[in-house]
Amino acid sequence: MKKYVIEPGKSAINAVDVPDPVVGPNEVKVNVKAASVNYRDILNLQFSDKEIVPFSDGAGEVIEVGSDVTDFVVGDRVVGLFFPTWRDGSIHQGINDIARGGGNTDGMLAEVVVGDEKGFMPFPDHLTYEEASTLPCVGLTAWHAMFEHGQPAKEGQTVLILGTGGVSIFALQLAVAHGLKTIVLSSSDEKLERVKKMGATHTINYRSIPDWDNEVLKLTDNTGVDMVLEVGGAGTLEKSMNAAKVNGVISLIGVLSGLGGTVNPLPIVLKSLRIFGIYVGSKAMQSRFHNSLSEYSITPIIDRVFEFDDAADSYEYQKSGKHFGKVVVTCN
Repeated sequence: MKKYVIEPGKSAINAVDVPDPVVGPNEVKVNVKAASVNYRDILNLQFSDKEIVPFSDGAGEVIEVGSDVTDFVVGDRVVGLFFPTWRDGSIHQGINDIARGGGNTDGMLAEVVVGDEKGFMPFPDHLTYEEASTLPCVGLTAWHAMFEHGQPAKEGQTVLILGTGGVSIFALQLAVAHGLKTIVLSSSDEKLERVKKMGATHTINYRSIPDWDNEVLKLTDNTGVDMVLEVGGAGTLEKSMNAAKVNGVISLIGVLSGLGGTVNPLPIVLKSLRIFGIYVGSKAMQSRFHNSLSEYSITPIIDRVFEFDDAADSYEYQKSGKHFGKVVVTCN
């Protein structure tokens, strides 16, 4: 079989031939059909200090089960969980350490993967393998950010969504399905036209309107939004805090604006803001997310699909920021 590996210090992925993995008593062997790239994979490529198979996200068909496996049979369609051991409850460091495709657990950019059966789960019947490969990281992150923390979004509320990447487009789809109003930011008028057609309530081009936080306030009668999906990090957080209403929620997801910067915390106090750090989610959350996808017949938006032999090109396309939704690699 072939798999890709990140080699420390080389900032590149390489395809290697390895023996077909052996299945243990509690394990399943999955023929990976598709895997999807995330911004996290770009960071792992730059900073990984160990040889590891990249891509946290992938979907495939179970082709062999161990003697003690009870959850699956050969032929089942499954996704690999981002956190293979986070079943439910609160996250802790031990869970963090074995995140798939970047911790101490190999990812899904391989023709075949083997792992404990509890680290996989079925995906909705209406989705293809390519579509399902987008669910474990960004899909679940969007769901967690909106519905799983202590102050979840409710019908009729307004959500500010930064950007049109994987998490943001999933968030828009979920918001529209659940009756939420949305304000979507992008630097591309073409992408903003696309989100309007998907049901976005308002759109703002942040290049044309750099003080987009004040524009958000105008659109909400100077009240602010109930929730912000913050993917920029330090570079956009202060504007997000200004755009949020008193007692509003900011789901802090990404660091697309970079890893540096400083943030004035005073608005958090003055506006009684609640900021939740969102790092994907548990298997129980994934199950509820899948149920919502099935209930509303939501289909993930895929921008471009690369062949397995061209997987390195998927990194470059992800880095370019040209994508709308997800970037996927077919593996078989």
